[in-house]
Amino acid sequence: MVAKESWILENISKSHRKIFAAVSKAGEECNQQVFIVGGYVRDYYLHRLKENGADMDFVTVGSGINVAKKTAEILGTGDVATFKNFGTAHVRFKTFDLEFVGARKESYQRNSRKPIVENGTLEDDQLRRDFTINALSWSLNKTDFGALRDPFDGLSDLENKRIRTPVNPDLTFSDDPLRMMRAIRFTTELDFAIDEETLNSITRSAKRIDIISQERIVDELNKIIMSPIPSIGFAHLFKSGLLERFFPELYDLHGVEVINGIRHKDNFWHTLQVLDNVAVHSDKLWLRWAAVLHDIAKPPTKRFTPGAGWTFHGHDALGAQWTKKIFRRFCLPLDERVRYVQKLVRLHLRPIALVDEIVTDSAIRRLIVEAGDDLDDLMTLCRADITSKNTRKVKQYLRNFDYVEQKVNEVAEKDRLRNWKPPVSGNEIMEALNLKPGPRIGAIKNAIEDAIMEGEIPNDHQAAFDYMLKIKDQILEPDNS
Repeated sequence: MVAKESWILENISKSHRKIFAAVSKAGEECNQQVFIVGGYVRDYYLHRLKENGADMDFVTVGSGINVAKKTAEILGTGDVATFKNFGTAHVRFKTFDLEFVGARKESYQRNSRKPIVENGTLEDDQLRRDFTINALSWSLNKTDFGALRDPFDGLSDLENKRIRTPVNPDLTFSDDPLRMMRAIRFTTELDFAIDEETLNSITRSAKRIDIISQERIVDELNKIIMSPIPSIGFAHLFKSGLLERFFPELYDLHGVEVINGIRHKDNFWHTLQVLDNVAVHSDKLWLRWAAVLHDIAKPPTKRFTPGAGWTFHGHDALGAQWTKKIFRRFCLPLDERVRYVQKLVRLHLRPIALVDEIVTDSAIRRLIVEAGDDLDDLMTLCRADITSKNTRKVKQYLRNFDYVEQKVNEVAEKDRLRNWKPPVSGNEIMEALNLKPGPRIGAIKNAIEDAIMEGEIPNDHQAAFDYMLKIKDQILEPDNS
């Protein structure tokens, strides 16, 4: 399908038109045809374009590097990166990322996703695209500026909300198995359906994902996690067989066991519900990861005891340990972000446990101090963790949880425990008691903290200092004997 489109100048913002004009002029000066292709064109039809910034992919029949350099010169930016081995270039202009590549055709060897690349036509380049909706392009050439190229009926797939490969999906996924993850990511982000033939091919080709690096997989996984309803993507990953291959710990949550007529919930589908619940209230990636991992260690901790039924004792602590292992395997950050997720996984049972117990100020103080700056996120996770097919039961738990949250806020405000730090520092203890660094300093600090947590003394410096003087002989006595 080729059509002259006058709207391209009328319906796109001035800043975008400026870039198109520069690229068009650069192509003309280099005597090369140039087109904008892929996500930008797709997102235009989906009304998803950003006004003040966008990623734009340009294909030219010839050298992408030459057109990129000329475009940068016309736009007056020196922010150009070239990659001669790949024949690509990147131009940064204000808030826009512009990628340039020469039209090419690709072939692949069976055990590698690195293609053998040859120069090609626009048609060759469109044939190598992953999905029909990403093969749409507009001409930026003077003779037919704005003409749409839609060789695989991608507009129809956009209208019908369908993900479909431009050629045989078995070939598409064998050539680049990451496209299976991308298909599921797009259907999750856009709320599209995957074409039946394409979906069946993903199931047939699932083992090919093994040749893809963990970094590339988790990049797509993070986008699924950040989608409006992440469970859509995880359900496809599960049913297609992909999840089992790269995330066996999550896959293993699936299943229900029944003994003496007593069953436990399916922890995989429960986890997806918790993730969706969190997604309604937060767009924090690492909070959503905490939802993914909060029950991850339930399978090895599962026990059935007559009279007690099913238990998963210690899955919170073990899950926190597994979190770091999983982050390391996925090449996710091993800094404060993994520690944040570990903390939420380790503490996720604590607020819910307070629903079933007599809510003491002492228990709440300890929760506030341990959660620290992440208390609100912990409460969001715990509220999301209240799931059941029994609507009445969920409503009752949520009412009880409202009471717990109210108590937490009251105690935090009354005792000034938000972002809590010991009111008497280790240095102050050493100076006041003429002590050297050692375990006795920690013992005194712990005693002061316990007294504050139990409500024996208020959370202020003078009370804590006086308490230190009061209990010092008792703590120091073993070393003086």
